[in-house]
Amino acid sequence: MSKRDLLSFNDLSRREFEDILALARELKQKQKQGVAHPILAGQGLGMLFEKPSLRTRVTFEAGMVQLGGYAVFLSPSEVQMGVRETPVDCARSLSRWVDLIVVRTFAQATLEEMARFASVPVINALTDLYHPCQVLADCMTLQEHKGNLQRLKVAFIGDGNNMVHSWMEAAAKIPFSFVVACPKGYEPNKEIEARAKKNGAHITVTHSVKEALRGADAVYTDVWTSMGQEWDAAARLKAFQSYQVNGRAVAMAKKDAVVMHCLPAHRGQEITDEVMESPQCVAFDQAENRLHVQKAVMVWLLKGLDSSKVQRFKDSKKETGSRDSNSKR
Repeated sequence: MSKRDLLSFNDLSRREFEDILALARELKQKQKQGVAHPILAGQGLGMLFEKPSLRTRVTFEAGMVQLGGYAVFLSPSEVQMGVRETPVDCARSLSRWVDLIVVRTFAQATLEEMARFASVPVINALTDLYHPCQVLADCMTLQEHKGNLQRLKVAFIGDGNNMVHSWMEAAAKIPFSFVVACPKGYEPNKEIEARAKKNGAHITVTHSVKEALRGADAVYTDVWTSMGQEWDAAARLKAFQSYQVNGRAVAMAKKDAVVMHCLPAHRGQEITDEVMESPQCVAFDQAENRLHVQKAVMVWLLKGLDSSKVQRFKDSKKETGSRDSNSKR
């Protein structure tokens, strides 16, 4: 099997997208049951982070341990990529020591350069352009709450950022409708939007919150100022005032709409405390599902993944379930 990476959803087929989610659901069930699943026993994960993280770091580290492997975390001060080490040299060195590399960085070009020179799979744990692992977790969460992704309407209120770009690519894989409402000047990348539409995505970009939320099954938001944009925070705070997800905004969507946030949340800015604490908010389900989808991604990259393999994994676990059921981790 040739090396695969997860840098965005662009090179992912619909079948692979769905199979990753199917395996994530299976792995979540096993973890909840306390059934050991050391599919990646003895294999190593190198985690190279240039941006801070809570959810991404913990879920990748915990996930690799649950899969029977180990993780090594490398902070910006340790590596000083671009100062002490070039991205190319980092990728080639890490490839000699670990089986997977997770990169959380600013420029998508840095990630892609590392993937070109790494001889092991590379995973995008967030760049300024994409956040595929988060959107996989979001799609899994929607499946849990809505049963099916098809024909849903997902409304994103806020900045046309990396989250929006990954949602656009996901909409090109699964036939759901994606609408983003943002202020003028904060629209998503037009090339990514055009490519997603060419690949069949149903996408609308509007400046109207009301238009975006009409008939929405999910109301999504994110911080108005992402990491690296702090210099523009004051201007953004002013521009996004009418794009807050509050009780009035949520009422514009379907009565059973879920509210989503990738976290961390700036309560009182992009979302109110009232909405964050409401029964409609599934933000912490999303956070939990980061663990399970990232485990599925790592299994896919190292072991390969198709529908028959997912089924064989399920069948093998059924056979050993009686032996494993008492082994709590």
